[in-house]
Amino acid sequence: MFAQRIERLTSSLVRDILAAASRPGMISFAGGLPASEALFQPGASDFAALNCAQYGQTEGEPQLRELIAQRARALGIACTAGQVLILNGSQQGIDLVSKLFVEEGTPLVVEAPAYLAALQSFKLFGAPLRPVTVDAQQGPVWTELADALPGARLCYLTPTFQNPSGYCYTDAERTTTAELLDAADVPLFEDDPYRALSYDGPAPAPIVGRLHKARWVYQSSFSKTLAPGLRLGYLIAHPDLITPLTRLKQAADLHSNRFSQHLVANLLASNRIDPHVAAALPLYQKRRAAMDAALRTHLADKATWQLPQGGLFFWLKLNQPTDTYALMQQALEAGVAVMPGDAFYQGVAPGSYLRLNFSHANETDIATGVARLAALLG
Repeated sequence: MFAQRIERLTSSLVRDILAAASRPGMISFAGGLPASEALFQPGASDFAALNCAQYGQTEGEPQLRELIAQRARALGIACTAGQVLILNGSQQGIDLVSKLFVEEGTPLVVEAPAYLAALQSFKLFGAPLRPVTVDAQQGPVWTELADALPGARLCYLTPTFQNPSGYCYTDAERTTTAELLDAADVPLFEDDPYRALSYDGPAPAPIVGRLHKARWVYQSSFSKTLAPGLRLGYLIAHPDLITPLTRLKQAADLHSNRFSQHLVANLLASNRIDPHVAAALPLYQKRRAAMDAALRTHLADKATWQLPQGGLFFWLKLNQPTDTYALMQQALEAGVAVMPGDAFYQGVAPGSYLRLNFSHANETDIATGVARLAALLG
């Protein structure tokens, strides 16, 4: 009845857990939700004189694309507005790139662990995945990357505050990655939604700006910096890739929401986004410190972790082998939602891990939730 690939279609564990996490009294460390207090709240003037009720261009609003291209060039990405495609959230970019590159049997290189929604999309289209370990302390394992790249159709990386490990590739590691990709001539799909949420200084420039031969797609989003409900992201693509990606989007949904596009374009043009993010960073730093303190108080003898330099997550490695899916269910019953680390691996996880979001819960709830989790671990 259905296409054969539907047999590979899985539900998103994050979305499933978020449904349970909405129950009254639940403390959620599960999703990648920005702080409610940090969400942009538009005023009446932000919607004044918006002439965007008619159909628009598939590529996106011209002013927004030019403003995004300007910011990308400041990061070292050589591009024009013609290489920018506006998306309904960066998740659409994963879908479009999957459609462009992946067919059944197409090998892809991914990090281990990796963003689970990307794994969900790649598996749906039948890609055999070649994992490359990204250690939360040591970073990518170069021998694994060098071995995985030959013959791969695409390499998907989240090098800036990697989801879920939180690791940020150093400047030298980004250059080495680019050299390996150029040598193998494998396209890079660089997913970069957390760059602005950097707590200890700016993150190094993107990898795509260091490539000389390999084709590339770079994408980011306004979900973490402004509001997820805007459903607005973008990709910037190598000149050889932008036309087919635009046609794929045209076939999918014609164009992204014009009201959101005009709102964000106005915020960029008036230089209001960067100050908004800067005002939110102290809140995230306080919640990061609160979770680190709670973990030290309750889990110092049960787990190891690194203080994340940016992003929204702590990545815990439990000292004892643990069924993290069973722990997730027990935690939900105890009133705290966590993400099992197994979900971020395309094979067997090399240990027992948990991903904990620190941005959404307040400091009191963080302390309470970590104490509840510690009680379950004995």
